[in-house]
Amino acid sequence: MWREKIGEIVKEYQDLTQKIANPQSMKDMATYRSLTQALAEIEPVVGKYEEYEKKERELEENRELLRVESDLELRALLEEEIEKLKTSLQELEEELKLMLIPRDPRDEKNTLVEIRAGTGGEEAALFVADLFRMYSHYAERNGWKVEVMSSNPTELGGFKEIIFAVEGKGAYSKFKFESGVHRVQRVPVTEAGGRIHTSTATVAVLPEADEVDVEIRPEDIRVDVYRSSGPGGQSVNTTDSAVRVTHIPTGMVVTCQDEKSQHKNKAKALRILRSRLLEMERESQKEEIDQERRVQIGSGERSERIRTYNFPQNRVTDHRINLTLYHLESVLEGELDEIIEALAAEEKMRTLEKVS
Repeated sequence: MWREKIGEIVKEYQDLTQKIANPQSMKDMATYRSLTQALAEIEPVVGKYEEYEKKERELEENRELLRVESDLELRALLEEEIEKLKTSLQELEEELKLMLIPRDPRDEKNTLVEIRAGTGGEEAALFVADLFRMYSHYAERNGWKVEVMSSNPTELGGFKEIIFAVEGKGAYSKFKFESGVHRVQRVPVTEAGGRIHTSTATVAVLPEADEVDVEIRPEDIRVDVYRSSGPGGQSVNTTDSAVRVTHIPTGMVVTCQDEKSQHKNKAKALRILRSRLLEMERESQKEEIDQERRVQIGSGERSERIRTYNFPQNRVTDHRINLTLYHLESVLEGELDEIIEALAAEEKMRTLEKVS
């Protein structure tokens, strides 16, 4: 199966090479740039396959020599060379399969992360704050910028909901593994009896949409402004700076009140809306992705989870890959590389099976 795909790429490479070599096929510089870019993208695959075919020929030649060779010393050398070539071919095959995996064009994008309190009341809201802190530290370790877009804080320092942007190359490629229900098991600060409680928070990760990705027409939105308020309904702003943007065709609503400027709140709300609309469009085009995301996000119930943070046992378990670590504190400080790299490796393995 993988060789069939390589054959198609080689054929495409030959066609592109002929077109570039033929000036009559060039309408303008834009066509030329498009053809050369397409050629550059598949050239490494063709080069690697040529190396593979060369090793194959060498292997066959050595096997032919072995069939007719009677000298024991030469036979031993040929057998050793054959084993080296077989190993080399196996490695090249794995490299080629990896090169055939379609690259997710969203991976290099900035990302929007939405964390909401699930089951557990105030303790769930405090857990949202813990997750936000964890992701902020992880982003900092990678040199990415974090910007809070919208938040709904509670009196004890938690969040009913917080939405933030992570800006930096490849941010989405890492954060995309965090979508789902996260579960915490610990003794809450609000618990006088010392009993362990289980609470949840849901995390949704969206690639941030550029303006060219999603067009929002002025007539398709309604913008309402109002006075922002803090925890418990206390006023935190004496002007109408909070913004509610309603996307009329879909009924989608986004509110932002973190900034003192109405203009800044509106800009942030539109960034969130644009990314949500892009995700909605992507999901409507691919029903299986829609189903996968619904399964991942769930409803925030205790029984649905992708990861558990168990404080009494100092344990973090990612249930998707049965990975358990016993350094909870460092994970909550943003040391997520071990978990995310394991999830990325698992995804790569599943994709490899499809091209094998």
